[in-house]
Amino acid sequence: MRGALAIIGAGRVGRALGRRLHELDWKIGAVVTRSEASARKAVRFIGGGKARATLSREVLASRLILISTPDDAIIKISEELARIGAEELRGKVVLHTSGALNSGALKAVRDHGAAVGSMHPLQSFSGVGIPPLEGKVFAIEGDPAAIRMARQIVRTLGGLPVQIAGGSKALYHAAAAFAAGHVLAIEETSTRLLMSAGMKRGEAVRALLQLTRQVLENFERLGPRAAWTGPLARGDYGVVAAHLAAMKRLPRELSNAYAALNSLATLVLSPGSAGLLTAQNGDSRNKISIVKIGSAGGKG
Repeated sequence: MRGALAIIGAGRVGRALGRRLHELDWKIGAVVTRSEASARKAVRFIGGGKARATLSREVLASRLILISTPDDAIIKISEELARIGAEELRGKVVLHTSGALNSGALKAVRDHGAAVGSMHPLQSFSGVGIPPLEGKVFAIEGDPAAIRMARQIVRTLGGLPVQIAGGSKALYHAAAAFAAGHVLAIEETSTRLLMSAGMKRGEAVRALLQLTRQVLENFERLGPRAAWTGPLARGDYGVVAAHLAAMKRLPRELSNAYAALNSLATLVLSPGSAGLLTAQNGDSRNKISIVKIGSAGGKG
């Protein structure tokens, strides 16, 4: 038996991690969700554990407590654990799986002697089955004992633990949003544009995925600038103007997004770019933040 853990909030991430760890010989203790029915369902999926609908001292029977609730519940759960656990928290490790919050969200249990940290898998969870976790990056940060525990868990899962600064957690998560949710929105928008041009949905999806995969493979193999393609990369501004003209009959948000993405591509991919992202406050053009992201770099 590798270790024992309690799981609070067995949603997509909690269930998936719990099941894989159970399969890898970790003992699952209390599995706490909002209702008895959902807790029982989570335990069945995980293959072990004790279904519980309320947070109680029973979770303290495990040395490791994993919180995988929505972000807005983490601080409250930490405070409730501190209330019911008090001195029993000393020597425990409490981790949460939020991508945006750092270990500071667990201050209440840290104040009672628990080592705290965050462990976020850079992987999408659909809720259908368990995605492969081998080779996937897990961002970890927190107290030394919590980091050691997170590394142990990630390596058990076959993942790659990467330690980041706690103060950069929100920026880390913004990067993930760009690469996942925003890319999905772009793919779906492109699909609908092709459908409006007469393609069937299946044809559009197939065509676009082939194109996107090729660009991503070039990005991995050759670097960002060599992989950059399209009229903007060639300096063909007349074609860009034609694109915008064709979008006039569509919702304004579409042409605004297209123009913004062109600006972003020029900023991070064009030679000699300053490497600065600026956010502007609507029409006032007041800069509200500047984040240095560095040069886009050359081939590599």
